[in-house]
Amino acid sequence: MTDMPVYTPPTVWSWNKENGGRFANINRPIAGATHEKDLPVGRHPMQLYSLATPNGVKVTVMLEELLALGHSGAEYDAWLIKINEGDQFSSGFVAANPNSKIPALMDHSGKTPIRVFESGAILMHLAEKFGEFLPTETAARAECLSWLFWQMGSAPYLGGGFGHFYAYAPFKIEYAIDRFAMEVKRQLDVLDKHLADHKYLAGDDYTIADMAVWPWYGGMAKGLLYEGGEFLQVQEYKNLIRWTDAIGERPAVKRGRMVNRPFGDPASQLHERHEASDFDTKTQDKIGQ
Repeated sequence: MTDMPVYTPPTVWSWNKENGGRFANINRPIAGATHEKDLPVGRHPMQLYSLATPNGVKVTVMLEELLALGHSGAEYDAWLIKINEGDQFSSGFVAANPNSKIPALMDHSGKTPIRVFESGAILMHLAEKFGEFLPTETAARAECLSWLFWQMGSAPYLGGGFGHFYAYAPFKIEYAIDRFAMEVKRQLDVLDKHLADHKYLAGDDYTIADMAVWPWYGGMAKGLLYEGGEFLQVQEYKNLIRWTDAIGERPAVKRGRMVNRPFGDPASQLHERHEASDFDTKTQDKIGQ
């Protein structure tokens, strides 16, 4: 660290387009649309505009879980948003989510379409709409929502913090990697200790809290995110791995991971999903966490 040049912040920050790392082409300090383009609209009640990142997987898992319970109102069209190509900055997407981040949901089940953005808000909207995966008893509901919002506040340290500096930054900064590795390991330990005495995050029942935490922290516990598993010694978190594996075996979770997935084996991808019957159960058996 002593060989690193000393950086003195200027009096006024300015945007250096040449110093943005892997995502320099899509990161910018201003909001709003860069081009005019309407979002496609299919024939189902729910229109999802997303990508199979951890945040996107939360919502497709929820929708698939609802369909598995027989809620036909949860039928959806899933439209792929290619964030590396700037689809999230189209006028249509910005109208659905002014923050220009996936996922965005348009609920067309009523007279007037309702936009819902931010993955936690989408999970709550669907849970309350269909009366599933969110406890109604006061204490259980509070526990579920506490873990849901824990994930919302914690994951930026995992993705934007550890993931960025460990895997994506244009050069390695020891201090930044150490700082965020320490925090991510603390968070993994929080989950591991809690799951030592609980089947799921909110107790005995699987909820939207599990759906929110699983794509991020389950993926990390299995060493799938940022190729950082060995570095963080994730095999230490036995209770978290038990929970991760149990959720990963759910058929709706396997299916939800495939939707809007533009990478990997083509047999593991579902694009512009329209019908619950589109899914080949033989393919499902090949897809694991």
